[in-house]
Amino acid sequence: MDEHADLEETLIASEHIFRGKVLRLVVDTVRLPDGREATREVIHHNGAVGLVPLTDDGQVLLVRQWRHATRRAMLEIPAGAMAHGEAPEACARRELAEETGFVGRQLDVLTVLYTAPGYVGEAITIYLARDLQPEYAVGDDDENVQVVPMPLGEAIARCVSGEICDGKTISALMLAREFLARESGGGNGDTVR
Repeated sequence: MDEHADLEETLIASEHIFRGKVLRLVVDTVRLPDGREATREVIHHNGAVGLVPLTDDGQVLLVRQWRHATRRAMLEIPAGAMAHGEAPEACARRELAEETGFVGRQLDVLTVLYTAPGYVGEAITIYLARDLQPEYAVGDDDENVQVVPMPLGEAIARCVSGEICDGKTISALMLAREFLARESGGGNGDTVR
């Protein structure tokens, strides 16, 4: 028996409100465990990937791009949406080449995270990309990104200071630091700069 069955909501009805090229918005009616009904607005998304591309000399390749929803340019890890039916690793290789001009010969999954599980079903698979090799790929027509290399420690410091405020980027950089520290026997990540 599922240990969380007492929390599960049962779908009663679903109304499709909007279908775009990246997402769908639906309004679901659900039955709560106690029998009451409630409404849930849900954004469905094919999923996405994010990458922490790390050069041999310890530089992380971030990208700066305009984010219309926030009305500002943001410094982030390279990331992008999966096409329908596309595997996360294939998407990761494509997005890295499109946004940075490199491909990672070694990809390690750091985590799968949900950005806003209260209303978005998007899962983002986060990778650490190493053994970077040049591979040019044409990016999306509607994107304009600048590659910004910096030491991993500096990128993390910018997260702590609030300069980097994108949730997936903060999570990814912190997890990459911990992954690298464990891999090198450094414990809690303090040795990785």
